[in-house]
Amino acid sequence: MASAAITLAADAPTLSSANTGFMLICSALVMLMTPGLAFFYGGMVRVKSTLNMLMMSFISLGIVTILWVLYGFSMAFGTDSGSIIGWNSDWVGLSNIGLTQLWDGYTIPIFVFLVFQLMFAIITPALISGALADRVKFTAWALFIALWATVVYFPVAHWVWGAGGWAFELGVIDFAGGTAVHINAGAAALGVILVIGKRVGFKKDPMRPHSLPLVMLGAGLLWFGWFGFNAGSWLGNDDGVGALMFVNTQVATAAAMLAWLIYEKIRHGAFTTLGAASGAVAGLVAITPSGGAVSPLGAIAVGAIAGLLCAMAVGLKYKLGYDDSLDVVGVHLVGGVVGSLLIGFFASGKGQSDVAGLFYGGGLTQFWKQCAGVFAVLAYSLIVSAILAFILDKTIGMRVSEDDEVAGIDQAEHAETAYDFSGAGGGAARTAAAPAPVAAAASKKVDA
Repeated sequence: MASAAITLAADAPTLSSANTGFMLICSALVMLMTPGLAFFYGGMVRVKSTLNMLMMSFISLGIVTILWVLYGFSMAFGTDSGSIIGWNSDWVGLSNIGLTQLWDGYTIPIFVFLVFQLMFAIITPALISGALADRVKFTAWALFIALWATVVYFPVAHWVWGAGGWAFELGVIDFAGGTAVHINAGAAALGVILVIGKRVGFKKDPMRPHSLPLVMLGAGLLWFGWFGFNAGSWLGNDDGVGALMFVNTQVATAAAMLAWLIYEKIRHGAFTTLGAASGAVAGLVAITPSGGAVSPLGAIAVGAIAGLLCAMAVGLKYKLGYDDSLDVVGVHLVGGVVGSLLIGFFASGKGQSDVAGLFYGGGLTQFWKQCAGVFAVLAYSLIVSAILAFILDKTIGMRVSEDDEVAGIDQAEHAETAYDFSGAGGGAARTAAAPAPVAAAASKKVDA
């Protein structure tokens, strides 16, 4: 008995400073993704909606953080109840967690794990905002985030990642958020836009991105932060799976970007910067659930397939008539579904588990498990999100007035504009505002 006790004590995990530091860095990288998303979306909208788009992402940092401390972490990762939800009263308010108390058999403190997962909870509702550009009241959006995180994200996170959650117990593979984050957000976006309707001028007015450099900056920050998002999800274990995920994140993203650009060139005759940015994000989305299960060659296949299918999917909104402003459905929902289901074909059995997909002799067993997780999350998020949007629309109203939408939601909701064209920096403005003699002198200098 004594020797057994000594063996158990020796096998018990101990705090690792290296893993703790690594996971804190990964948490900071994932936090950076939300401002990166704000830039990505902010550049894709028209000038008059830029600040509102930035704020729709940024406000999630405030709301979800407070909810996570109060009850979100407990709901997502607490003791399972019926395979649907978790709860641990000691975690409410995070007041009864020891500073060096380790997370569930790992070598990092609970505080490190919970702050890493907090960053996932923050960015997921922010992803939804891209579908709603130009037309949603900021107050209604803030309230929607609070309600949606509570009744959709926290429970779904428990299903997928919480011990005892039904998808977790079934064996659904989601390394870093294909179902819990991307399908969840994409389905929610579709549910909300079906309730609130189209923008004024949809399919009639040009609604081109106002700043492609801003889009590329945002995409670059997302790509950078995604290494923490994906590789960090192995929680610092030193068995090589985190390194595999890091490599596959780069590989799949590159493949998806190239596939999107090739499709774009064939279909539309040009390689666009918007296509490059969107393709990269599609690859990041698709490899998020699958990167720990596939080989680098499998990651190329996952990325290329996702890039092609997402590029094709973004045009569906014009054929089907739903106004997904910034292609959240086409990229995040479709990319998440593709990446999750392809695990059933490309899982090598040599990564995060010994589960093999169809192409590696494993049959279709894992594919059917993936289908169960994918379509359950999709249906739940779509239906509940639509109900929440309907309730808010019928009570406080979800949309700004048509006049405010046409004039610009930035000024109506935030009393600001992103760019001051009449300020001291504009030469044309100074000339126009100058007294006649000064303007005449300036004109002579230009003529000269």
